Amino acid sequence: MNKKKTLLISTGILGTLSIGALTVIGNYFYNLALNPKTSKESIFGSKEEENSTSGELINEDLNWLLNYSNYSNVTIKSFDNLNLNGYKILNNSSTDNWVITVHGYTSKGIDMSSYAKKFYDMGYNILMPDLRSHGNSEGTYIGMGWIDRLDILKWINFILKDNKEAKIILHGVSMGAATVSMVSGEALPNNIKAIIADCGYTSVWEQFSHKLKDLYSLNDFPIMNACSIISKFKAGYSLNEASSLKQVSKSKTPILFIHGDKDDFVPYKMMADLYNAANCPKEQLTIKNAGHAEASKIDPKLYWTTITTFIAKYLDSNL
Repeated sequence: MNKKKTLLISTGILGTLSIGALTVIGNYFYNLALNPKTSKESIFGSKEEENSTSGELINEDLNWLLNYSNYSNVTIKSFDNLNLNGYKILNNSSTDNWVITVHGYTSKGIDMSSYAKKFYDMGYNILMPDLRSHGNSEGTYIGMGWIDRLDILKWINFILKDNKEAKIILHGVSMGAATVSMVSGEALPNNIKAIIADCGYTSVWEQFSHKLKDLYSLNDFPIMNACSIISKFKAGYSLNEASSLKQVSKSKTPILFIHGDKDDFVPYKMMADLYNAANCPKEQLTIKNAGHAEASKIDPKLYWTTITTFIAKYLDSNL
């Protein structure tokens, strides 16, 4: 009897210690990846990879944005009452055509200035949001596109409030691409004409799993499971529910997927997985020799010609 009691007590102690250890591990990786106050370049592996999440910032386009675009700061309230910041640029030519261009992980709206300038020159009005916990937007955790999809719905309504006839293109790079892919599965107004997802991941779980193996040579279990539980508790979403694959499978909006075949940060193979999962009008573009978020830099002519052609098919349609 005493041996049985001792065994039960020992098992209970080991269980408690295991739960405690997993909680510590889960919190560590949560803070590393999703806490905006503590997430650093170590999740990327290098400062260069961190800077690549929205592509290379082109100084002359930043200068255009800040000094010549006549941009205005705009704000909205999120569904959970955060102040979200954005940059709005109205085209000199009166138009109902809009682009919402979405930045990547630990980046900010103005880092999309090169994309904004290109779309502006194509005749579009521009909206560049700071995602929650990025730039000048409030937030206590990084949404990884999943929570951000709800914020983008608010930004869409922001445009439609003043321009009910707006024709809106969603464009995103890296986490921004995952964001617009995740938006695609929501009930969207007919004003959303096309989506361009540049090097987005299939799901938060798969992306974190990839980096866990790449940077730390660690398997999913039990670290990912512990981190997912902590994320659900602190950020309101688990890592496995934040799926671009599931969302694009519900999309009715045409999607153009773009990826560089030398992308090791968000693996190139993820584009094929997303393309195959999508049940909407779709195309895919591989930019050869492009690393993460380098597609528009490595082959700008092919990048923008493909985007222009794709948008033209759907801008005036009623899909």
